[in-house]
Amino acid sequence: MTPGKPDLLLRVTAARFESDGVTSFELAATDGATLPAWTPGAHIDIHLPSGRVRQYSLCGDIADRTRYRIAVLELTGGRGGSVEAHRELRPGVVIGASAPRSAFALVDAARYVFIAGGIGITPLLPMINSLERTGTPWELTYCARSAQHFSFAGELRSLGGGKVRLLAEDVDGRPDLGTLVADADGAAVFCCGPAGLMDSLAAQMTAAGRDDVHIERFTTANPPSGSVVSELFTVELARSGLTIDVGRNQSVLEAVRSAGVDAPASCEMGICGTCETKVLSGTVAHRDDLLTDDEKRQGSTMMICVSRAAGPRLVLDL
Repeated sequence: MTPGKPDLLLRVTAARFESDGVTSFELAATDGATLPAWTPGAHIDIHLPSGRVRQYSLCGDIADRTRYRIAVLELTGGRGGSVEAHRELRPGVVIGASAPRSAFALVDAARYVFIAGGIGITPLLPMINSLERTGTPWELTYCARSAQHFSFAGELRSLGGGKVRLLAEDVDGRPDLGTLVADADGAAVFCCGPAGLMDSLAAQMTAAGRDDVHIERFTTANPPSGSVVSELFTVELARSGLTIDVGRNQSVLEAVRSAGVDAPASCEMGICGTCETKVLSGTVAHRDDLLTDDEKRQGSTMMICVSRAAGPRLVLDL
């Protein structure tokens, strides 16, 4: 990975156990400066000591410009970033970070319904805080494997009382998404959590004749059923004057970098937009979770970390 230079230098000021496998970290500017403002749903790129770059939702108070808060679920079978965060981010450690940005923002609505699963509570928590301050009606269904897996449960209860419903799967079973969707008539629906939860909710919303669910994914969705993806294809880099082959088990990003072309990237999962590249010619098989359906149909850009060609050749503005 060749990440860009971080916008901010932050010092870890606190690390707290939040639930089984989840630790929150508070971060402040090393020079004590006021941090850039952010909106609920925003995230930052964290430049870990190893050089890995990972994205984490901001889950603190938008009014507190002295510190950011993130929460990290340790995934021992993941790509190594979460384990490194848990091992290395101790109070006093200095790390780089990007300025906050967001592709998951609150929309105007008279009422809000939030559905969270596990670590998916993190982008929703600032939204709930913001709505509570303005007196806007909201309710939350928060699902986890057991009572030990609820992060920020006490914080949520102090905010909403009866508006918060905690469902521990080992005791309460899985949520009745059909009923939740029916009860959400007229409300803006926001969801973040495991892919299965979000996919099931999206299906229930579609069945109810609604396509306005707002979803934040921490991993990219699977390619659409029936989509045609070229296993082997060629990419022409218009500005570099290179033509390169992309293998079956290789991303466009990896092929481009192997050819000696420096291409920016961050998450490498199709959810951040850092590697978005202009497509000059060819058809894209989109695998990201950032572009809208209309943008994917237009095919004028692609996330080269995950998306591939739907034909033998692509020409990119690289």
